Amino acid sequence: LVKGDAPGYRIYVKEGTPLNKKHEAAYKSLDLEPGKANLEGVSAARQWMCENFFDVRTFGAVMTTEVNCGQVRGPVQINFSHSIDPITQQEVTITRQAVTRSEDLGKERTMGRKHIVPYGLYRAEGYISAKLANEPQKGTGFSEDDLTLLWEALINMFEHDHSAARGKMATRKLVVFKHQSDLG
Repeated sequence: LVKGDAPGYRIYVKEGTPLNKKHEAAYKSLDLEPGKANLEGVSAARQWMCENFFDVRTFGAVMTTEVNCGQVRGPVQINFSHSIDPITQQEVTITRQAVTRSEDLGKERTMGRKHIVPYGLYRAEGYISAKLANEPQKGTGFSEDDLTLLWEALINMFEHDHSAARGKMATRKLVVFKHQSDLG
């Protein structure tokens, strides 16, 4: 949300957008014929993808489809979260009051069920490899500015996506530490 579609901050994995179209954009900008690049061309396309897509540069991507842009091992890895305490799943009944078609006006409203977790505290851990960000041959170019943007996104990830399904989900704490060298 912060960067929108600004150069260098586009998002590669988006609903409703074929990935090969983005691969073709890399080939076109590099004056390569889609799907016909040699190893050097694929490497250039891979680098272009890292420079233009924040999620590729951050998390990596496998882009070895028919329009091959190589494979990127991203420096940022985030584990699945786990509940600190046991959670209690509840089922609630919901009623849809609106009808879709005019001929359904006289019918009863639709009933449904929704599963909720009234309270849960989850812990997730993540890791960032400076080596994978900065390595001369295979590095993604993930920068300190990218890292700052990632921290901001993690802190505010639920602020602009409220819904009944997510209730009052919020990030409660972000603990960050940094090693003195690229190797930890």
